[in-house]
Amino acid sequence: MKKTTAILAMALGLAFAGAAHAQQKTMSIGTGGTGGVYYPLGGAVANVLSKNLPNVQATAEVTGGSVDNLKLIGAGKSELAFTMADAALDALQGQDKFKSGKVPLQALLVVYPNRMHVVTVEGTGIQTMADLKGKRVSTGSPGSATEVMAFRVIEAAGLDKDKDMKRERLGVAESVNAVKDRKIDAFFWVGGIPTAAITDLAATPGLKMKLIDHGDLAEKMNAKYGKLYSSSKIKAGSYPGYDKDNSIADVWNLIVTGDKMSNEDAYTIVKTLVEKKADIVAVHKEAESFSLDNQVQDRSPIPFHPGALKYFKEKGIGG
Repeated sequence: MKKTTAILAMALGLAFAGAAHAQQKTMSIGTGGTGGVYYPLGGAVANVLSKNLPNVQATAEVTGGSVDNLKLIGAGKSELAFTMADAALDALQGQDKFKSGKVPLQALLVVYPNRMHVVTVEGTGIQTMADLKGKRVSTGSPGSATEVMAFRVIEAAGLDKDKDMKRERLGVAESVNAVKDRKIDAFFWVGGIPTAAITDLAATPGLKMKLIDHGDLAEKMNAKYGKLYSSSKIKAGSYPGYDKDNSIADVWNLIVTGDKMSNEDAYTIVKTLVEKKADIVAVHKEAESFSLDNQVQDRSPIPFHPGALKYFKEKGIGG
């Protein structure tokens, strides 16, 4: 009898061990292209989650950016996604690129402000937004929030994205190469500072990079699309040899999930990202913004996940 009990206990023990092992969660994180900031940041987030959460294997996926990421969440193919607030609101409401269906979203963390870069080089004759008329301009890759915001900036500047320019749809690394090869005159890119590909352009011998001011357009964009944008600056010295402030529009980035994540998982993920922030900052300094004082609903048009709110409340933040 004792022997049978021992064998049974052993079998149960193995069954439990098997069940625990089977519970290894894979967590796919939608990021962006390799030349931007979402991808290295997403890699750092994946490492921190895999290292600190038992039975979690998180991976950062290369994608077209925010719009792609939100569609992956909608299709149940990603658990977490980096996205710009404006694209996320479109997805939640089923607008613009999400007319085929709303994506149920919950915000986990407000991460950092994404800054719109309108980039050109000396010799193209482009000094102002109005000078983009008649030029070859990239407005970002399909599936990116760069494209969403670029269209809004162009519209606020009184230009027609289809009639007033010869438009390309390139990611940031491809845009930089196209400018170097004189295949395009300017490009839009919304991202963190520094964005590796733009640092590369600014450091290219024989070229002088220029960033075009457009911060005065944020108000006009908000009047049409809701309070999403603010006027900001890319400070002098952010890129090699760039010695003056650039007036820009910016928008907050979020890490979001769909409607399937448990309160416990959301709580643990948010707590880990805030408390292990230093490990993420070591990869990219924009992660400095993964701080509790940025976790205000004003910065996110997406409601916070109850699990995230539980952590913020414990830390005395209203959410």
